This record gives sequence, structure tokens and C-alpha cells, in this order.
Amino acid sequence: MNASIIDASAIEELQEAIRTRTCIQPYGAGSKTALAVADGQCTRISAAGLSGVVEYVPSEYTFTALAGTPAAEIERMLIENRQYLPFDPPLAREGATLGGTVAAGLNGPGRYRYGGLRDSLLGVQFIDGRGSLVRSGSRVVKNAAGFDLPKFMVGSLGGYGFLVELTFKVMPMPAAYTTLRARYPDIETGHAALVRLTRQPFEIYALELSVQEGLVELLVRLGGATGTLAARKERVGAVLGGARPEVLAGEQESALWADLRDFHWLPVGHNLVKIPLTPKRVLPLEAELAAINAPRVYSAGANLAWVALPGEIDGSDAIAAILVKLGLGGLVVLGEAGKRRIGARNGETFAQRVKQALDPDGKFVEF
Repeated sequence: MNASIIDASAIEELQEAIRTRTCIQPYGAGSKTALAVADGQCTRISAAGLSGVVEYVPSEYTFTALAGTPAAEIERMLIENRQYLPFDPPLAREGATLGGTVAAGLNGPGRYRYGGLRDSLLGVQFIDGRGSLVRSGSRVVKNAAGFDLPKFMVGSLGGYGFLVELTFKVMPMPAAYTTLRARYPDIETGHAALVRLTRQPFEIYALELSVQEGLVELLVRLGGATGTLAARKERVGAVLGGARPEVLAGEQESALWADLRDFHWLPVGHNLVKIPLTPKRVLPLEAELAAINAPRVYSAGANLAWVALPGEIDGSDAIAAILVKLGLGGLVVLGEAGKRRIGARNGETFAQRVKQALDPDGKFVEF
């Protein structure tokens, strides 16, 4: 059982809790199930009470909100001004919060166009291991002052401090979207088509390669003025090769990307592992994954892999050896709690130096 659970609604309350406890795990909405179970000896502190928009300036394309604010709430606010979050927060429909999304370092398919969290996060306010309130970054897009601590919070899993406030830049929403879905006989052919696309000057909003139950699909999302999409579809289709791709639009197209973003393709009872990589490393990884027969999606132009593992296979054992062999690291995001980080781990020395500076007593749980 948890030693205790604190649902704080004020920053001062959080500071006091952090100062007076020796082991702390920040907690969001629990949408990333493998990351949501607190250590039995630690105090779990929820950010749910820290919710709401602090400032939104549509003309500046920025907003500031408290860390416990649901990502879906922000999306509804932005759409009124035809704007959106370019990092495309996963699990928004499952209640994911802004703070939890940043701490887990998760991006959706839409990150391909304008970049991910690290490119969108302008500033953070957090409580460090001493209970001090720290602000880093800015509430404006142009900012060149100081050490870029906001980027260290992306994917930190709450190990450096408790996030309380976040500032993001947003982007204008295109007038319309359309998606091309092409199918291939094998991963090699689909991967080759993906690589060809990445070498062309196309304005692509999302590029995903899905491998599930023997079916290989390449999904290409285009956005922009309605009158330009027809010609752009033809140019992209010519590069895809193979049979003429299926074209999706309207609600069917929107639903496809929403389901991809929220991992609705994940089979029931499976764990989900996130693996950062590059397009060149897809085929070596595929050669190893073939024996496991795991559904997978290569996201953001194959710069990230999402791999599903059956629940009876321990995610930290079934794939860890493969990742070590290939020099890759992974994070178990969905599934039962256990060892979250698996495979190779790089940059540990520098990460520990940041940890020592922000949390010298090691109060925040590390994964």
C-alpha cells in the first residue's frame, strides 16, 4: 500500500509536503498506467487539484496552464481560435494532464510537422527537492536567457521536481486534412516508401508505418487550404509506389488519427513500450521483433516505435535484451507497474548531475 496520498490544491501545500517527506512520487491522472503506481514506501502527490488556464493570448500563440489541467480541456479551448497543440498529446481522451504528458515525454503522430514537446514547451514552474519554487523559461516564444531547464523536464518522469505550471506555444490549425493510406506486402517495401517520402519537400503533418497481424500500412496526413490538397495528394501518391492509396477525409480521417494517438490499436491485455529510434534502425529492430510477433507502429516518420507486448510477457524481460543488443532504450508506458525504463540508457552521468542540483536528497522517485 502507499504510505500516503496527498491531493494538493495550492502550491504552498505542495511545498510543505515536499519539505517534510523523504520519498515522493508526483502523480497525474493515471492515464499512463505503467507509470502511475507509486512506490509502496513513498508519498504519492496528485497534481489533479492544480488545474486551470492561467493565461491564453491567441494572437501570441501561447498559453500558460497549471500542470494538472487535462490536455483535452486545452484542446477544446484552442479549437475555438482555430489553434492546436503541435505535439498532439497522447491519451487526451483518457484524461491525460499537461504535467503528466511532459513528465512522460509523450508525443502523438502530429509531432511530425512542427516537432514534439521539447519544441513546444516554453517555460515551466516546478517545486524542487528542497521545496523551493523554481521558474525557468518564458511565457513568450522569443527567449534566450538561462539554462534550458524546461527541456530537462520532458521525459523526466517526475525525477527532478514537481511540475506546477507550464507554458506552451501553439500552432494555427489547417483549414482541412486528408490522409492517404497505402498497403504493402512486407515491412521492407513499406519502410522504403516511408524513407522516400522523408526525402521529398512535402508538408506532411503525420507519417506512421503500422505493422499489425501481417498487414503493413503507411499513413500520410496532409493539411492546408482545401483547394491545394488534391494536387498535393497526387504528388505524394506518386512517391508511395504500389497500388493506388486509399484517401480518407472528414470524420473518418479524424477518427483514424485520434485512435492512433490514444493507442486504440493496442490489443486488450497488452503492454505498450515506447522506443526512440531513427528510420535506419527500423529494419534491424524488425528482424528482432519478428520472433515476438508484436503489433507495432513506427511513428513520426519512424523516429519512434510503439510496440505492444502480450500481458503474459514481462515487458521488461521480453524486449530488454533486444534493445540492449541494438543500443536502444525503451519505456513501458501502458500495462502493469514494474520496471519502466528498459534496454540501453544513455546520458546517465549528466542526468545525475541535474538530479543532484535539483533534488540533492533524492526525494523524488527515479525510474
